[in-house]
Amino acid sequence: MDFASISSNLLYVAFIAYLVATFFFGGAIREKNSKHKTNKWPIFGISVTIVGFIAQVGYFITRWIASGHAPVSNLFEFTTFFGMMVVGAFIIIYFIYKLSILGLFALPVALLIIAYASMFPTEISPLIPALQTNWLHIHVTTAAAGEAILAISFVAGLIYLIKCIDQTKATKKTFWLEFILYSLLSTVGFIIMTTAFSLSNYDAAFTWVDKNEKQAEMVYHLPALVGPHDGELITDNRLEPTVSVPAIINAQKLNTVLWSLMSGLVLYWLLRLVLRKRIGAALKPLVKQVNSELLDEVGYRSVAIGFPVFTLGALIFAMIWAQIAWTRFWGWDPKEVWALITWLFYAAFLHLRLAKGWQGERSAWLAVGGFAIIMFNLVAVNLVIAGLHSYA
Repeated sequence: MDFASISSNLLYVAFIAYLVATFFFGGAIREKNSKHKTNKWPIFGISVTIVGFIAQVGYFITRWIASGHAPVSNLFEFTTFFGMMVVGAFIIIYFIYKLSILGLFALPVALLIIAYASMFPTEISPLIPALQTNWLHIHVTTAAAGEAILAISFVAGLIYLIKCIDQTKATKKTFWLEFILYSLLSTVGFIIMTTAFSLSNYDAAFTWVDKNEKQAEMVYHLPALVGPHDGELITDNRLEPTVSVPAIINAQKLNTVLWSLMSGLVLYWLLRLVLRKRIGAALKPLVKQVNSELLDEVGYRSVAIGFPVFTLGALIFAMIWAQIAWTRFWGWDPKEVWALITWLFYAAFLHLRLAKGWQGERSAWLAVGGFAIIMFNLVAVNLVIAGLHSYA
């Protein structure tokens, strides 16, 4: 039996189910705003979401069988698992609070994460020696689960800000809210650009000198805006980079990030032209009926649950594994540093919430900021900065 093929098909089923469920939750909001008495859309929405989640769990199990190890060993596998955990966290929160608006925002976030993952190599490959341990399963899955629960606080915070920020005039608050929405659109831009150039079979090979002063080859799949250290383009009729970066920076992946940001900017302004208003203002009618205090509670509870799970997976289990693998509990690898920054940020969140009474809008901004740190760790640190975790 071809478990690899089965796992891929199950992931497609899950993706489609989440997409359909998003429309059902959108219908639920529309019916609620029209005060319709028999609103069955939420039942359809959560049912299809559960079907999709079961399909994705099936993907995870069948890929594990096909590979012989937990499928969290590279960027595609980890990010896909992260998206699955976001959906799982949403399902649990939904049954506690019955907030359909969470589904309308949480599922698109999960869809973006899974679609983002699919842009990276999906082939099953054997584990490198450093990953051939049960601590891979324990550390990575627990850390991803903690980040996924924290992601729900971002969703609740984003909805809170869309509802509460005054959109009648341009302010710093409207600017930063638009910047958050632009960042989400940059993920869409990344998917579009990567898919387009992949279909055109674009590639540009460079020879370059890595951080160990050794000659290496690097292949770009997007036109080169930045080049590798001491790089030389060896493919004819391809764009020459305007600048080169130090060997510690992964130039090819930094180039991908730059293309994502530029394409996201184009998408953002296209939407602004179509909507003729800020995107936050366009979304505001969707959230007008939601209970702000309930959103605030969801955001706080998500951090209160996600923080200890993240602490266990990203710090404690990570340090135990580091001691086993590298004979030291802590180094200053970029991934370790950003895990610590994430931990300190959410520790500060809880302190400000419990000791200083930061609730409502201030708490929502903190929740959004925390998720930005998580995504910076996932995208920039994984893609751009070379370190011991570069295999991810």
